[in-house]
Amino acid sequence: MSPSAAPLSLLDPPTVPAARRAADGARRRTSASAVLRSVLEHGPVARSTIARLTGLSPASVTDHCARLDALGLIRETAAPRRSKGAGRPHVPVDLDADRFVVGGVHVAVPHTSVALLDLRGRVVAERRLGHDAGTGPDRVLANAADGLGALLRAAEGRVPLGVGVAAGGWVDRDSGTVVEHALLGWRDVAVRDTIGERTGLPVQVDGHARALVNGERLFGRARGSRSMLHLFVGNVVDAAFATHDEVHHGPRSQAGAIAHLPLAGGTEPCECGRIGCLQAELSERTLCRRAREHHVIRTANPVHVVRAAAAGDPVAIRLLVERAGMIGRATRLLLDVLNPETVVVTEVGVMYRQDCLDALREAVGRHDVLVVPSSFPDSVLAVAGGSVALDVLYRDPLAVPTGPATGPRNRINSETPNVDRECART
Repeated sequence: MSPSAAPLSLLDPPTVPAARRAADGARRRTSASAVLRSVLEHGPVARSTIARLTGLSPASVTDHCARLDALGLIRETAAPRRSKGAGRPHVPVDLDADRFVVGGVHVAVPHTSVALLDLRGRVVAERRLGHDAGTGPDRVLANAADGLGALLRAAEGRVPLGVGVAAGGWVDRDSGTVVEHALLGWRDVAVRDTIGERTGLPVQVDGHARALVNGERLFGRARGSRSMLHLFVGNVVDAAFATHDEVHHGPRSQAGAIAHLPLAGGTEPCECGRIGCLQAELSERTLCRRAREHHVIRTANPVHVVRAAAAGDPVAIRLLVERAGMIGRATRLLLDVLNPETVVVTEVGVMYRQDCLDALREAVGRHDVLVVPSSFPDSVLAVAGGSVALDVLYRDPLAVPTGPATGPRNRINSETPNVDRECART
């Protein structure tokens, strides 16, 4: 046999152990993720129960729990649970939700939300930073980093693991870039590099609809769903789809761009030149403009429309219910294509009013699909940002740096004293 005809395994034997090491590493990451997710969902929980839930061997669960404990992500609970038979009592483990936090940044059109979240996705602290000085990316991202620094200095020694940033528009997760956000006027903004340089922390970036799918599958009422569609209806209207615990991104993370899908019966002119595009018809800007035309509110804040409806204003109620029905029709279009098990809608009326949720479900017209509002009505933007970072943690917990902050990471604790003064006033 000539050398050119020799089997590949004989020509290049070093690739075999390298491939085996890569496969072993992938198995370890998957197993560690399964263990930590089980502790998140069921903790305090015995190691034997984790083994039963995950299908891993008791020895493997014990090993992974030891690693996660050493990293400070889990801890044994104080009171051991006695087993029914003879032998040592079971000592449950639980998340150590008091030690670490992640930073969450959500860039919306009128403001940026900055927050700290614990390992259970609960908001520890939150601030909203208005865009009064404009939406230029340098200023907005600098203010976001400063706001996170102020929150961390007030967080009584909690250790930051990283920062998640979520935004609407076209967001490329792999490059950490906002490729295009027309309403903000952003194009090719290197968000990950900018926030990382100012904070010294690892930064992950994603679109807000995809981020909220991850928040729902980790911490929300749709946890455990095999397939999920998320529809985000704010100033930006977009969507995300996940199946078998994986969110679909598509090339350059462009999946979910539905702003210019046509909505039957729509009347709003769109900047693209057509009539009735989803974002033009359903955006919060359109809702607030219509509410101002009917003298319901004087602002551009959709929450004020909800408050007017809660006070009994019939026009406010009509505007919200009609909008929910249109959202339901848009949802039905997506259901016909994707056919998910669960639909989650993040929209101000649906989150707070039963009549809006009822109108949405009636327009969807599908009883075989669970249609629910966001699980995070009072903190949805903070959870969106934080979930970008927490998704990375729960997918590969062994890779998360949990050691004490050193070097550049200390920047976030030593800079921007002016933000402390602002926090004291608010």
